[in-house]
Amino acid sequence: MTLQIDLARFTNLAIEAHDDGVWVVTLNRPKKRNALDIDTIEELVDFFSAAPRAGVRAVVLAGAGDHFCAGLDLIEHHDADRGPADFMHVCLRWHEAFNKMEYGGVPVIAALQGAVVGGGLELASSAHIRVMDQTAYFALPEGQRGLFTGGGATIRVTDLVGKSRMIDMMLTGRVYQGQEAVDLGLAQYIVEGSSLDRAMELARQAAQNLPLSNFAICSAVSHMQNMSAMDAAYAEAVVAGVVNTQPDARARLAAFADKSAARVRPNS
Repeated sequence: MTLQIDLARFTNLAIEAHDDGVWVVTLNRPKKRNALDIDTIEELVDFFSAAPRAGVRAVVLAGAGDHFCAGLDLIEHHDADRGPADFMHVCLRWHEAFNKMEYGGVPVIAALQGAVVGGGLELASSAHIRVMDQTAYFALPEGQRGLFTGGGATIRVTDLVGKSRMIDMMLTGRVYQGQEAVDLGLAQYIVEGSSLDRAMELARQAAQNLPLSNFAICSAVSHMQNMSAMDAAYAEAVVAGVVNTQPDARARLAAFADKSAARVRPNS
């Protein structure tokens, strides 16, 4: 049974569904540089909880205006004056949202421009593919603001750039941009024009894959990274047993066998 997503209940996210199964989810607080308040986090939880059961084949995650996301809404944080327990639960909702993205089984391609900072980088690092344009820049300024990351940077950003660079970013506020950011793994693609256009191309390409194959790629790989090598090898064999014998793959395998399917070729 396909789940229906009620788009009318989203106010901080602008959501657009395309006929090919690609959905565009746009952080829609441009006057705040798309900073993440608790309401936006709850909307991310709601959408990415429903996406795998709603026929969503791929998601492009974008930010309205000149910036992707400037991180935690510091004004809300200041005004709320939360105690330790309250803020811990806020952080756990961030983890819930970002885990739904990374482990949910639907490809998420982030289109990055301008600030990808603090919690914005934590959000971006939860996507499976990140496309940046020439304006995008990455930083973790928590140390200078008397804060510590609470949305998974110690896990995901460290996995992308390594422990030493992660600590350096937090201690010094170091900013990465351009090709250096790609070389470090903060993004996989850099474009001269629109990151959104390139992200849409990649999403449409991914959406053509069988959903079960995408589910395994966008869920099992992350789970296996959390396992011992022996456990991961076992889990990989089990997942391959399910995915590689799915009935929907028969036509694609037949096309490969009769040489009617496209072959992998080097870039010209």
